[in-house]
Amino acid sequence: MKTINNLFFQTSMHKRITHNFLFGLITATTLVLSTLSLKANAQNLSVNKNEITSYAQALLAIEPARQQAFGAIKKIVGNENVPKIVCNQPNSMNDLPNRARDIAVNYCKQSQEIVENHGLTIDKFNRITMEIPKNNNLKQEIYETLVRLQNK
Repeated sequence: MKTINNLFFQTSMHKRITHNFLFGLITATTLVLSTLSLKANAQNLSVNKNEITSYAQALLAIEPARQQAFGAIKKIVGNENVPKIVCNQPNSMNDLPNRARDIAVNYCKQSQEIVENHGLTIDKFNRITMEIPKNNNLKQEIYETLVRLQNK
């Protein structure tokens, strides 16, 4: 009985950690790649299984680059808070020192390439990102796809 409880606890804990990681991943990506103009375009968004898989693959590929860029920027700015960086809003990088700004710009270019290499346009990627908080079915499908891809 003790083994079953430990297994249940480990499985339950793994699910919570995975869910929190994936939520954080989507949230972080949203902050970086979101656009103001998408709010009007997000209505009636249609996303097929291939796009969900491409979106999830792009998220997983972007995350290490995001963490690396954030860590490098954090080292440069020290104890100051790293400002919210939005790739299509260059003004969001104005408060960064030059070297940190270069890292942010490089990260944005790299993220765009990753998204496009996974078969999505930046517009489609951002529209999916903006739809996730409003669409529980889409959120669940992406979550399940991320878990499936991570388990491979």
